[in-house]
Amino acid sequence: MRIKSQWFRPGAQKSATEIAGAAAFIAFRIAQNALKQMRSAGYDLPPGAAYFAFLAEFVAFLTLCADRIAYARGDEAWRTEFTTAMAHRIGDYLADNESDLLGEATREDYKRRFIDLFNERSGDYAEFQWTSEGPEYGFMRCFGHCVAETMQAHDRTWAVSQVIECEAPEAVGLLERAIAGLLDPAPRRRVRGDGAARGE
Repeated sequence: MRIKSQWFRPGAQKSATEIAGAAAFIAFRIAQNALKQMRSAGYDLPPGAAYFAFLAEFVAFLTLCADRIAYARGDEAWRTEFTTAMAHRIGDYLADNESDLLGEATREDYKRRFIDLFNERSGDYAEFQWTSEGPEYGFMRCFGHCVAETMQAHDRTWAVSQVIECEAPEAVGLLERAIAGLLDPAPRRRVRGDGAARGE
């Protein structure tokens, strides 16, 4: 999966909220790609509630990964603004999709469910470390089990391994590279025909 995250428009340093908006879009795409890969690997993720439960767990994980990356900047106020804005923007993406495709609750209710999940997972992952090499194994293992709980019973055992060994490392790597690009203030020259995801 190719992710482009450099800014194309020159100008002042982007705010934490602007960077969070771009990071949220990228994280949502990464989660959708992971779901597609899980389906290709034979896991049962039908359209509907299970589909969105998987996505919600994945983007909650990625947002908390982004929070750990933001922590490394050493600016707590920037981190708080960034993480809050990213969580709410992702909540908007999920709510828009769920209300359009499921219609079982209001957009506000869907977003509130995600924010509640995000806050719950913040506590679940808090005890695990994030080093210069990324999340420790316990962080990944906790995520694997959270994702597995959204899946069909017959898939859960194997899904944990699939997530820990394949999907999570790839997703974290993509996210780290994307945020590094978004934090780079130098504009990138636009290439003709470049239609990949990017910050604007």
